Amino acid sequence: MSIIKSYAAKNAGDTLELWEYDAGELLPEDVEVQVDYCGVCHSDLSMIDNEWGMSQYPLVAGHEVIGHVVALGSAAQNKGLKVGQRVGIGWTARSCGHCDACISGNQINCTEGSLPTILNRGGFADKLRADWQWVIPLPENIDIETAGPLLCGGITVFKPLLMHHVTATSRVGVIGIGGLGHIAIKLLRAMGAEVTAFSSNPSKEQEVRAMGADNVVNSRDPEALKALAGQFDLIINTVSVDLDWQPYFEALAYGGNFHTVGAVLKPLPVPAFTLIGGDRSISGSATGNPAELRKLMKFAGRSGVTPTTELFPMSQINDALQHLRDGKARYRVVLKADF
Repeated sequence: MSIIKSYAAKNAGDTLELWEYDAGELLPEDVEVQVDYCGVCHSDLSMIDNEWGMSQYPLVAGHEVIGHVVALGSAAQNKGLKVGQRVGIGWTARSCGHCDACISGNQINCTEGSLPTILNRGGFADKLRADWQWVIPLPENIDIETAGPLLCGGITVFKPLLMHHVTATSRVGVIGIGGLGHIAIKLLRAMGAEVTAFSSNPSKEQEVRAMGADNVVNSRDPEALKALAGQFDLIINTVSVDLDWQPYFEALAYGGNFHTVGAVLKPLPVPAFTLIGGDRSISGSATGNPAELRKLMKFAGRSGVTPTTELFPMSQINDALQHLRDGKARYRVVLKADF
């Protein structure tokens, strides 16, 4: 038997309770990781509440794990990981390894065997398991207390920067300065890009500029948005609420791209000539593959990018979740394991 201690929701929307489960034999491709820190994401709340209709109970959420290797499956022992090594685990715990997406290095889009860490039983626990390729080695120079949110929120906004070949000469806008948006600003600043933050909260301006934004625009000011027509190579949307999107489309330069990582439930109304005029495009993405995750952690370590976090002991997990539900997180919550 291999007993794991966790905090689980027994039913949709429940307060989390201490729960032990038998993880069984370690699979050949698996790595068992001792949890040191675990970030808390809005996706954890969505899964706890079964907002997406895919949750399975008892549910152990948590998918921004920083920890260290404690055991390696028989087929994972020659994959470059060692017992005691610092590692991270993000949104995905498993992928099939043989579909076209996996073979091409796009494991995040696995069509046959992708399994989110939450459904695999996640990091609100003393230990968890994942396939070796999704266990990400950490550089020595990364801050382990704040690094967890990079594995979900961070990679979610880093991937568009890779997809659209952002450089130091790029002009990039970020809509929404919350858990994802604030990391996007820090990454863009580290890359040398010109960054404009779109925020509905003018009181955040000084704080957002300190994160690295060159410009801060009130997203509720139509005239301010109109004045930005034709300026941006890339605009990243991180919010999930429906907005008047047309001013942002018009703010794109020729060849510019509007990229959403925010799960807006309503369709985006896009006039055809908005795209045709100026060769503009609209795209979206989820999180990243193992190679992109490794690249992000190396970059964050080298450049000193750290999410702005608030630390709670894992024993106060329900207080931490309520803090996030109440919209009080500045800007990501991290749990420190204290079993």
